[in-house]
Amino acid sequence: MPPPSSSGSSLSPGSVVVAPPQHDAHDAHDHHIAAARYHDYRHASNPLSDGMIGEIPLVEFGADLHQHGGTRIVPLDNAAVLGCSGPATSPGLCANFVRIRGGEALVTDANTTSQLLFVMRGTGTSSAVDADGPPISWKAGDLFTLPARSRRLHAAHDDAALYWVHDEPLLRYLGVEATQRQFTPTLYRREAILEALEAVVRDPSSATANRLSVLLGNRLFPGTKTITHVLWAMFGLLPVGADQAPHRHQSVALDLVVDAQPGCYTMVGRTLAADGSIKDARRIDWQPHAAFVTPPGLWHSHHNQSGQPAHILPIQDAGLHTFLRTLNILFSRRRPDGTTEVADQAG
Repeated sequence: MPPPSSSGSSLSPGSVVVAPPQHDAHDAHDHHIAAARYHDYRHASNPLSDGMIGEIPLVEFGADLHQHGGTRIVPLDNAAVLGCSGPATSPGLCANFVRIRGGEALVTDANTTSQLLFVMRGTGTSSAVDADGPPISWKAGDLFTLPARSRRLHAAHDDAALYWVHDEPLLRYLGVEATQRQFTPTLYRREAILEALEAVVRDPSSATANRLSVLLGNRLFPGTKTITHVLWAMFGLLPVGADQAPHRHQSVALDLVVDAQPGCYTMVGRTLAADGSIKDARRIDWQPHAAFVTPPGLWHSHHNQSGQPAHILPIQDAGLHTFLRTLNILFSRRRPDGTTEVADQAG
């Protein structure tokens, strides 16, 4: 086939540079070729940098979204910015605030492989709808995961709020329905989470660690060490006076501030300065039970000048990234001579 002729015309980014051959209007195969397009690789190889698809925004969602009003689900929706069907907080995940007034209940029902719910306040139960199995009893600080086909009735004994993250946007994009359960409902009690975190803090080797945190896992995923095969969850301590070194990863983080006093914040930016700090960083001030999105690929660090310890719960799609070998997590750390290096291990 002869090469395409440029005929001296300029090419716009992503333009079609090879026209499909012309066929008779009655060609029986026309319907097979109508959707075909041919792009110049030079202009179409990175649609994100060319602005053809939107970046994942660094955005905050305040606790006021779930503190007042009636029983309801509040999606933390960025779909309009992302240019995808919603609700979606990131291209593959949707975070929600679920508010349930005392004595009331609501149903969550989504096409997902993985759901995670963290109890911000209140007590209650979550029962399977149209299925067998005992209900999950929960209180503030508990966390539980639900597999595919998990339609649940959440009933609150008193005023309650939950942080609900799932992967329905990913399945919507793929055009699939989740039918096979990869794990069973799993409960992580507040006491067990804090006990595991305290063990990390007491370990002498943690003195130089990049993070003081516990990764919540499931025995069915020993390779990825993640809470589900798609989701990743970390319960982290931000000690008094902490200035954590920056790190970055290709997964998106849907961060929930569990507790914090004024003076706790996160710095986020694209590049590191020579001293290891983040250049031209944007500051996100922490507020209890507020959420923010840390976009993939950006350096970020956490800081505590409040005089009180704080805790954070990032939820990521890092289970999937780890399985695909695309997480590419990197850590900035200071050498003994005062210079900085980038490493692929946290401590």
